[in-house]
Amino acid sequence: MTTKARVIGSLIVCSFFLAACQQPSSKTTDSTKSANANQPMLNVQFSAEMGSADLSLATDSYSFITLNNAYEGLYRLDENNEPVIAGASEDAMISEDGVVYTIKLREDAKWSNGEPVTAEDYVFSWQRTVDPATASNYAYMLAPVKNAAAISDGTKDKSELGIEAVTSHELKITLEKATPYFKSLLAFPTFFPQSEAVVQEHGDQYALTSANAVYNGPFTLEDYDGPGTDIQWTLKKNPEYWDAESVKLSGVQFDVVKESSTSYNLYESGQADDITLSGELAMQNVNHKDYVVQPSATTQYLEMNQAAEDSPFRNEKLRQAISYSLNRQQIVDHILGNGSLPAVGFVPSDLAFNPETKTDFVKDAGTSLPYDEEQAKKLWEQAKSELGKDTLTFELLTSDTDQSKKLAEYIQGTLQQTLEGLTVEVTNVPFSVRLDRSNSGDFEMVMNNWIGDYADPINFLELFKKDSSYNRGKWLDDTYDNLISEASDAYANDPQARWQNMVEAEQILNEKLGVIPLFQSAEAHLRSPKIKGLVVHSVGAAYDYKNVSLE
Repeated sequence: MTTKARVIGSLIVCSFFLAACQQPSSKTTDSTKSANANQPMLNVQFSAEMGSADLSLATDSYSFITLNNAYEGLYRLDENNEPVIAGASEDAMISEDGVVYTIKLREDAKWSNGEPVTAEDYVFSWQRTVDPATASNYAYMLAPVKNAAAISDGTKDKSELGIEAVTSHELKITLEKATPYFKSLLAFPTFFPQSEAVVQEHGDQYALTSANAVYNGPFTLEDYDGPGTDIQWTLKKNPEYWDAESVKLSGVQFDVVKESSTSYNLYESGQADDITLSGELAMQNVNHKDYVVQPSATTQYLEMNQAAEDSPFRNEKLRQAISYSLNRQQIVDHILGNGSLPAVGFVPSDLAFNPETKTDFVKDAGTSLPYDEEQAKKLWEQAKSELGKDTLTFELLTSDTDQSKKLAEYIQGTLQQTLEGLTVEVTNVPFSVRLDRSNSGDFEMVMNNWIGDYADPINFLELFKKDSSYNRGKWLDDTYDNLISEASDAYANDPQARWQNMVEAEQILNEKLGVIPLFQSAEAHLRSPKIKGLVVHSVGAAYDYKNVSLE
């Protein structure tokens, strides 16, 4: 058994024998021992593993949270989700047509190995991400940059990407067209720099462990042993960070604890500072003095594999029958109990507002996802007739967290009870396995979620274009694709026309149920009141620990 396995095992035992075991949960490592004794360590619990510590390959929320604090880009998001300069020494100079950004870098910014952070590090990082050889699922985020899409398609060389180092500390970025939210993108981990020398030194082992990378953020990543398997890792204060004086913590200790009851016991015994609750524990602790509901621009949804020509999920009535069978209000009230909202469409509420009327996108779209058992049965009979089948069996793939298991049990039970002849076989797997199987198309139905990377409906709607790497279920609709393309083309010249394009796309996605939205996520936390200065984002990387202190 590894040291980490022994530590986690002892944590779980301690959680059930609190009177006898009150020791802190942080593992004792050389890096922890050497931390400034006057600067405390924050203990945070996640419900799943990191998918990747590679900026070009990361796709999951836990990775982005970690990388957002171990690295730094040109901008960071403040407490209002507005971009403020970080790795840039001053705000970008933007050309009159909104296409060219000239940005000067801080000359005092360094990598954790003491080497300077240069403009070439940004050029290399962006080129690496859009390079087809890297196979980055998040390469599409760079689409606003000139030639990015063509490079990802293999029709242009990565050297033609619209980013160049004017000097060692000045960047020139050229876009395809004016993109008003581009500065917010620059605060997202996919746009952060990478050291070419370090990437080349480690080759295919780069960032597979924390030792095989260098960092330029407020913290460095320590004790990370590999993607998808490690259940404990640490952010340690980075002494080379240009603004290290502002960093009050010695570090942040992350533990993966998948059982909510174990998390709760660790929190109550003082071994954790921030945990997430779900289900009965969330409902039972509404009046706890440390209870916090954290809204999120996140949609949980079911995605069905429609790639094969004989896939039953190509039948629209089947998808509709499944959707009508699900009581979303019951899901959020009795299964989650954490402040989540029933989905009425794919784009979440409070994300974006009409540029003229300031009306919420969700209200303008006017979509709904009603629960109607009789309509579900009617559509199911029509679907069976069209498919030429009396019975249907499929696998529902989910993560192995408490919440995912309970959701899967509900979906399995209600579908089998409502739709006679339907059998749902649930498979619970570790988070990283679900990601891998989703990305490779190895699923029939999978429970996914999407956390907004920036506050615009297009970030949600573009997922289901024909050529999107995130259209894992391969739902295809030409009218939908055209509307998304038109929204992109209309961005700079006619924002109201663009808004209408996105509204119509949302209505098509909701009517045809290319995917089946379940709920808009919120998280119920027990969070210690001694935590001060934590910045929480509803879009992008959820947490910024740079200015956190523990009182």
